Amino acid sequence: MADAVLAFMWATSQAFRMCPVGRRVFIEHLEHYAKESDYPRLDVFVCTSDPYKEPPMCAVNTALSVMSYDYPTEKLSVYVSDDGGSKLTLFAFMEAARFAALWLPYCKKNKIVERCPEAYFRSNLSWFPETDQIKMMYENMRDRVEKAVQKGSICYDYLTNEGEGEAFSRWTDGFTPQNHPPVIQVLLESSKDKDNASHTMPNLVYISRGKSTTLPHHFKAGALNVLLRVSGTMSNAPVILTLDTDMYSNDPQTPLRVLCYLLDPAMDPKLGYIQFPQIFHGINENDIYGGQLKLEFQIEASGMDGLVGSTYTGTGCFFRRGVFFGGPLETPELNQDHLVNKSINSKEVLAMAHHVADCNFEKQTKWGTEIGFRYGTLVEDFYTDYLLKCKGWKSIFCNPKRPAFLGNSPINLHSTLNQLMRWSVGLLEVAFCRYSPITFGVKSINPLTGLCYAHYAFWPIWSIPITIYAFVPQIALLNCASIFPKASDPWFLLYIFLFLGAYGQECLEFMLAGETIQRWWNNQRMWTIRGLSSFIFGLVECLLKFIGISTFGFNVTSKVIEEEQRKRYNQGIFEFGVPSPLFLPMTTAAVINLVSFLWGIVQVFKQRELEGLFTQMLLAGFAIVNCWPLYEAMVLRTDEGKMPVKITLISITLAWALYLVSSIAF
Repeated sequence: MADAVLAFMWATSQAFRMCPVGRRVFIEHLEHYAKESDYPRLDVFVCTSDPYKEPPMCAVNTALSVMSYDYPTEKLSVYVSDDGGSKLTLFAFMEAARFAALWLPYCKKNKIVERCPEAYFRSNLSWFPETDQIKMMYENMRDRVEKAVQKGSICYDYLTNEGEGEAFSRWTDGFTPQNHPPVIQVLLESSKDKDNASHTMPNLVYISRGKSTTLPHHFKAGALNVLLRVSGTMSNAPVILTLDTDMYSNDPQTPLRVLCYLLDPAMDPKLGYIQFPQIFHGINENDIYGGQLKLEFQIEASGMDGLVGSTYTGTGCFFRRGVFFGGPLETPELNQDHLVNKSINSKEVLAMAHHVADCNFEKQTKWGTEIGFRYGTLVEDFYTDYLLKCKGWKSIFCNPKRPAFLGNSPINLHSTLNQLMRWSVGLLEVAFCRYSPITFGVKSINPLTGLCYAHYAFWPIWSIPITIYAFVPQIALLNCASIFPKASDPWFLLYIFLFLGAYGQECLEFMLAGETIQRWWNNQRMWTIRGLSSFIFGLVECLLKFIGISTFGFNVTSKVIEEEQRKRYNQGIFEFGVPSPLFLPMTTAAVINLVSFLWGIVQVFKQRELEGLFTQMLLAGFAIVNCWPLYEAMVLRTDEGKMPVKITLISITLAWALYLVSSIAF
């Protein structure tokens, strides 16, 4: 069973290697195809949720980095979706709107490349006469926002006009994150607002969609569809960029790279979107948690680009608005060719925006099924991309030398595994839906692309072979039973060939992608850890959900970073600390493998026979080397990030119980 799953996953992964593509654009040639006045309008969607898990200043930095793009500001609109409905987030963006009047002209005057304020002031790459003043104003803004978040309330002394005070009057006693009317606040309007250099500023709009406890809100997909509709009533730009709260722009010329594809007459008319890789800053030297996901986000993405294009990863993607609409809509103002010629702050436009942001708007419509981002799974990005490909749309993977976007990656193991478990549940929902990639996808797109999507959709079933190989050979070894061919048997060579071949191929791909041996080793270790935690729990959760016993809720990955955790992470030390059930399978496997290996050594000395048990001892020894951070956390460490004693004791008990049950069976 384990070998069958391994063979299936290996076979589907080969589809990524059939036609890899690398691309390069020449921005200097863009002027031959279009002048600035001919550039299409651009709407940017920034999604955030809980202000305590996703600090508002993180979203503010992301918004400011895209507001200062090298792009005509009158054609740029930034929409912030606050799915937590927090007045703290609105306050943060009111502060950001004021600071933008200084930040935007400063960046463009001095040709700053790093246009995320936090990253710029941290880097100290360039300093100008007015830099100290700008930095002081930024730090004052950050302090005001962080104090408001810490207190959970806003000091109204910070508000500069009556209109700002009125905006907060909508947070009444009955207003809760899961039950409230839509809130839409225009913070900047390009036709009216100017920066300190008297230049036009981009539109900046805060949106908190209406929610009701009696209606499903469809998580991030629902928020993105509200952004599609509200932006359609206000600016209706033909190009859309979606960003997560922590994924700030690292290159102000990124939209121009996109136009090199969208305006190229030689491009396929079915080109629907351009995806940039997710690249993370703050990753420690050896990437101990495999947070870069180099294989999935870059290596395999290049492979899919040679077929019909890489997958949409939920952030850093530029769409043609038309890909989300299959035809004319019931509301004429939402049609992709609707021309907006009124002020975005006018009563008519705001009334329509509130109407389409209401929680009742989608009733009896095709939103989420045939229009917009698709519902029905926790991985709305993967599912939407997959169904768009089934309809004939294509994408491009753009991976410039300077990363277009940089984001945050979890720096503790529990957050990493929780995020992966959520993905696992969502991917399995796609794998077993009526449009399963292994059946519908292979026929609707093409066989190779269908296999690529099947590989991702069935990603969590890696847990089956990993769990079997982590426990069964070792339990057999404890009972002195040989279950593999002897070292002298020709079949033994097949096992060794498959083991070294699979690991060697992945190691070679990492090296060719510019990574180190140590990063590859940590990535394969995390593959094992994921298989013994996130994938197992995701698989079980999905099975329970299908039979109606459990429903998995969306849990936002925390972007808050504690200083002590950061220190341990930078030193390459694993962070456990939380007594989570996610740790139990891996710690139990660590105990079983260590004991079985030591027992195997004893048996070799007693029987003077190694050949029959060699493969099992090799597996146990390999697991011990991989599990060293676990042994260290369970026994040697005394810091707060060590493995909780409760988890260690339960793991030893489970390992002992497994041995007793297996002894009876043998």
